[in-house]
Amino acid sequence: MPKYIQFLEFGGSMTVDEITRFVDKGGNLLVAGGVNLGRAIRELAAQHGFEFDESDTMVIDHNNYDTYLDDGYHTTVIATEQQVIDAAHIVGDAAKLNPILYKGISIIPHMKNLLCLNILWGSSTAYSSNPKAVVDEYPSVIGKQLLMVGAMQARNNARVIFTGSLDMFSDAFLSAYVHKAGSDEAAVRSGNFDLVSSFSMWVLKENGVLRVKEVKHHLIGKKDVPQEYTIMDDVEYTIVIEELSYGKWRPFTSKDVQLELVRIDPFLRTTLFSNNGRFSTRFKLPDVYGVYKLLVDYRRVGYTHLYDVQQVSVRPLLHNQYERFVRSAYPYYASSFSMMIGVVIFSLVFLHFKEPTKDMNRLKKTN
Repeated sequence: MPKYIQFLEFGGSMTVDEITRFVDKGGNLLVAGGVNLGRAIRELAAQHGFEFDESDTMVIDHNNYDTYLDDGYHTTVIATEQQVIDAAHIVGDAAKLNPILYKGISIIPHMKNLLCLNILWGSSTAYSSNPKAVVDEYPSVIGKQLLMVGAMQARNNARVIFTGSLDMFSDAFLSAYVHKAGSDEAAVRSGNFDLVSSFSMWVLKENGVLRVKEVKHHLIGKKDVPQEYTIMDDVEYTIVIEELSYGKWRPFTSKDVQLELVRIDPFLRTTLFSNNGRFSTRFKLPDVYGVYKLLVDYRRVGYTHLYDVQQVSVRPLLHNQYERFVRSAYPYYASSFSMMIGVVIFSLVFLHFKEPTKDMNRLKKTN
């Protein structure tokens, strides 16, 4: 008889390619490694824009370390709120974060990967090296170039976070009080719990997710969407955007959401006015007919890519929609009327003018 009725096996045939395909399909990934990493984790990090430092190396900081938890090598480093990314939906309120404890390997971002985000980096005195070996060469990475937590949001909005510390998630670090070397300040509780909770919710898409709830566009003063617009029409555009914050959908607030009117190239770009998640604007269509796109393409650090397109047709004026007199044509009107008046005067002169005859000339001489 089997000892277990239900048995779950994790891992097994899982490979780096399978994990990568999982991310390509929109899956989210949180990877935490230690000092001695296997080849698979290093390859996985490389495919997402990061590189772990060599084995047996650790982040070292002789000026910023914890005196209680450190083992004498100054590898239990302390990071302040100034070393955290300024993105509230990723790390919470960075200004209110307590000092963060970190013990582990460093991460090096690929500078050419524009999708990478630096979440937590080293201080100006931090460097990466083997703490048990003599440093006889310049460290491979130092200061702000040294990452402790890095993230990547793919173009399909999949999210990945890499960190080189398992201790960062441990109960000892989450509940520890920070005792900074050389500091007389009272010990404060570490900010690990707040930071880990925040970026864990972000990577699992419980924060920083945007969606379009409703889109409307119509002529000003009307409510129905017309089948087509006419050049120079006055249009009102409204889009309702929601943000997933701590697992709940709330109205999104921002002052930099823009609308573009595009026909090959943008003819118009204007900022939308926000009112409790409802963004709207009014604009006049250009004097060029064709097929246009009402485009909202919103990309901001840590938020999912918001992209919405509404296609509209803009036709020219009908023959009975033009003005009776066009102001720009006044010179041509004047030219036409002056020619008509000239023709009338010429006709009158031509019809009523008569040259004197020979008999009339004789009569004048006799008199």
